[in-house]
Amino acid sequence: MPAINPPDLSIIVPVLNESACIAPLFETLAAQRDCRFELIFCDAGSRDDTQACICELGGRHDFPVRLVTAPRGRGRQMNAGADIAQGEFFLFLHADSRFLHPRALQTALDHLRQEIEDSGTDAVAAHFALRFDRGMQKESFGYFFYECKARLPRRGCIHGDQGFVLPRSFFIRIGGFDEQLPFLEDEKLAETIFDNGRWLLVPAEIETSIRRFEREGLQERQTLNALILNFYHIGWQDFLTETPGIYRNQAQLERLDLAPFFELIQVLLRSYSAPRRRQLWFETGAYVRSQAWQVPYMLRIRLHYCRAKPQAACWAEPGRWQWLFDRLTDHLLGNWISALLVRTWFMVSARGFEKKSADKV
Repeated sequence: MPAINPPDLSIIVPVLNESACIAPLFETLAAQRDCRFELIFCDAGSRDDTQACICELGGRHDFPVRLVTAPRGRGRQMNAGADIAQGEFFLFLHADSRFLHPRALQTALDHLRQEIEDSGTDAVAAHFALRFDRGMQKESFGYFFYECKARLPRRGCIHGDQGFVLPRSFFIRIGGFDEQLPFLEDEKLAETIFDNGRWLLVPAEIETSIRRFEREGLQERQTLNALILNFYHIGWQDFLTETPGIYRNQAQLERLDLAPFFELIQVLLRSYSAPRRRQLWFETGAYVRSQAWQVPYMLRIRLHYCRAKPQAACWAEPGRWQWLFDRLTDHLLGNWISALLVRTWFMVSARGFEKKSADKV
């Protein structure tokens, strides 16, 4: 039954063994001003104190807090939260996210409402400006670059750790999250929004933990992310199906071991016919070529980083050079050259990660 006085915003947070994040999340949301919201946790069977923390802290705040259980998988969890949500707008938020400004939520709603009024359509979504919580660690160009890239209105640059805010009506119309995906549900929803509407960048920062990057290694994690995104965009489901199992087996490792992922790729490729292997390398080359804009963009960001400029000063969309690069390379020969370069990188990297993995034994 709809609430008599429904909130403006429903904040939907998927959780699984996130007890350490619950109190800080309540703290950052309690600091928000001028926004009426409800908080919905979607738990997938936590075995730690996550549910107990939610129940204990939920009664201490003046905003409604609800807990719903759902089958494991962020897509299923967030859809379950959306099913009971009362708000006009939804915010899908990670448990380890924090807001740096007390009006971040209301700022997002103000921007969305203004865009809806100006455009005459609710086909719009927003994401926050990403900042990594590095604690006492020194500045890192790697994190700075990803913070800048996350502010671009480009496909492949918008992910769930930036917070997704969109009208309930638009979310329902595009079908919500894909529950068949074991992961990358945020990537799929972001692409669906690009296909059916437009994205806005909220001029307020969202802070996310670097705990996973620090534990697994920034380079290792981003290399795996690049492989996953490539194979997702070319539709190589065989790799995506096997990847979660390999990743779970590394839960106790201090650092991510990429050798098993490269070995999986080689095993799968050997099981295919020669034409199928060539097709996969060509499709990979075409995708990587389409992402080559990141190389000169990284050099540009490096210049800003050395000049100690803030992220907001250097995230602007790549300009005419991108159009020229596409005209010069977006053809059969350009894609095959890219495929050859990627295959060479893959073979060299596979041997390197295999040797590194053997040295640990």
